[in-house]
Amino acid sequence: MPDSREREPAGRPLDHGSVPAVEAAAQALASAVLSGDPRSVARLISRLENGESEAQLAMRALAGLGAGSAHVIGITGPPGSGKSTLTDKLIGLLRARGFRVGVLAVDPSSPFTGGAILGDRLRMQHHATDEGVFIRSLASRGTLGGLSRATAASVRVLGAAGYDWVIIETVGVGQSEVDIVRIADTVVLVSVPGLGDDIQVIKAGIMEIGDIFVVNKADREGADRVVRELRGMLETAASLAWARAGGGPGPVGDSGHHGPAAGGVATGAATGAATGAPAHPLDESGHPVLPPILKTVAESGEGCAELVESIIAHRDRILASGELEIRRIEGARAEIRSLMAFRLIDSLEGSGGAKLEEALARSVVDRECDAYEAADRLFAALLKGGLA
Repeated sequence: MPDSREREPAGRPLDHGSVPAVEAAAQALASAVLSGDPRSVARLISRLENGESEAQLAMRALAGLGAGSAHVIGITGPPGSGKSTLTDKLIGLLRARGFRVGVLAVDPSSPFTGGAILGDRLRMQHHATDEGVFIRSLASRGTLGGLSRATAASVRVLGAAGYDWVIIETVGVGQSEVDIVRIADTVVLVSVPGLGDDIQVIKAGIMEIGDIFVVNKADREGADRVVRELRGMLETAASLAWARAGGGPGPVGDSGHHGPAAGGVATGAATGAATGAPAHPLDESGHPVLPPILKTVAESGEGCAELVESIIAHRDRILASGELEIRRIEGARAEIRSLMAFRLIDSLEGSGGAKLEEALARSVVDRECDAYEAADRLFAALLKGGLA
């Protein structure tokens, strides 16, 4: 699989004075991506990682041509939980159904080149000759939240190229790994027994992002205990959310923790759509339905077919309820804000911004002003364009 690896400073803003030749090249690149050419897909993703103007122009062209989209599966969880092996099995099962699959494996960055350390791709190499599979590593480049700066745009590239499913495997950063909920349509949260904290996924912000919970390496001792603890925590969280929404105390529904999620009407903004967090559907009695908890042994493939069924069931439910559109709108808002934040930071890289920032930092240290006032002054200078 082609994988262009140009390395340049990231984050350059779009050059509005682009010459016609650059615009023509961007249009040609967009057309090649739409045709499904894997080399062009790899080239555009590389240029997105590098923040090149041509890549931004190509993305505009893809949007103008009404490029298609894929259903995005986020595979997240702590390091050592078997995310890569599980992803490998999902690729095979989805391909067996005739789907085209794109994979974005977000890897730790090399401290020397800034490029991805390509560990995850090694576990998926037997798919390398399959024309229906595209696998690409993205360097996290120090970005918190388990993703890369170019992940959201890369997902759109793969959708435009005709891939039906895109699997994002996050870097595995543990407690801060919540950004995936802004991009993925279905979040699979992977845990594993025997890491010293059997409910390591149940930490601030992590449990709330899962649509499907997987206890991998379930042939190990302690797997059933992890399932019980996950179920107990999910029941408590769902009951509290239902009570806050005005439902009062009461039992939660049971989705069948060892199979596909049960049907139900999505609660929408009432339980988290406004923040991008997954919402609990309701059963026929109006109680929250828990996300499914599945046991898998990815090495042997045990339980992986049931995981695919559960993912497809979740896709069908949120598509029918309208929740999918809500999630994607919230994800687009988050991406826009992220890009704005990057642009603001990039604007400080210029000589004027760096000088003002240093002067304000000295003022804070000398107690001539506080950090809040310094931030206000820096922001005011940005708005006035005074950092040139």
